[in-house]
This record gives sequence, C-alpha cells and structure tokens, in this order.
Amino acid sequence: MKAVLRVRISERDAHYGGKLAPGAKALELFGDIATELAIRHDGDEGLLAGYERVELKAPVHAGDFLEVTGEIVNVGKSSRTIEFRAVKYIATRPDVGESAADLLTAPVLVATARGTTVVKTDRQRVPRPAGAGGIPP
Repeated sequence: MKAVLRVRISERDAHYGGKLAPGAKALELFGDIATELAIRHDGDEGLLAGYERVELKAPVHAGDFLEVTGEIVNVGKSSRTIEFRAVKYIATRPDVGESAADLLTAPVLVATARGTTVVKTDRQRVPRPAGAGGIPP
C-alpha cells in the first residue's frame, strides 16, 4: 500500500539562512504519510513509534515543491514498517528573481527513511482475511 503527498515548503517552514528548511520538515511529512497509511490500512491513525534509519540528502528551501511517498513494506500484528522517500520536483531560483522557480527535469532526492507505525489491535477496524499479514496489496 502506497501514499503520496505533494507540498510546497512555506516561508514559515524555513528559518535558517538562505530560507533553508530544517531536515525535521521531511520527518514531519513522513509522519503525515504514516498517518494516512495507517488510516487507509487499519481505519485508525496509530502512532509513529520510531525510525530505524533517516538520511537527509539535499537542502530544501522555502518555495520548493516536494513529493513525499510512503509504502507499507511489512505488516505485523500491530506494527507496520514503512519506507519513506521525499523528492524535490520544483526548485526556487532566487538567483534569477524573487518568484522564479524551475520544474526539475530529474527530481532531486532530499530524504529517505524507514520507520514503524503501530495500530493497537483493538483499534484496527479494516477487516482482514484470516491469516492475512505480510505486505498488503
């Protein structure tokens, strides 16, 4: 099961020099994807329990557009392992002008992570066939 979120990084998100957004913004967006996946898979938001791995690969600035994806890659009794990815597909161009931006011919990978979300069994409302587990469709 996959989920996709597209967002524009706002001026409020950027508080470092050069309108740079903190890497924690990617983690916030990964949390939003985990919530959507838990709702779609189980009918409950669940809780993002933690990350096994986080890699911040490229800077993100106010005005950039990101596409964030998450995919459930393993399903346990109450845990769901999710692979996250964020790419920049529109980048600001302050060197050209205040409102200039480019649609990138090749998206730039800005962050990846692997995390686990937990949905208590008594809150799982989406019916599953007996013995269902592993990777959902």
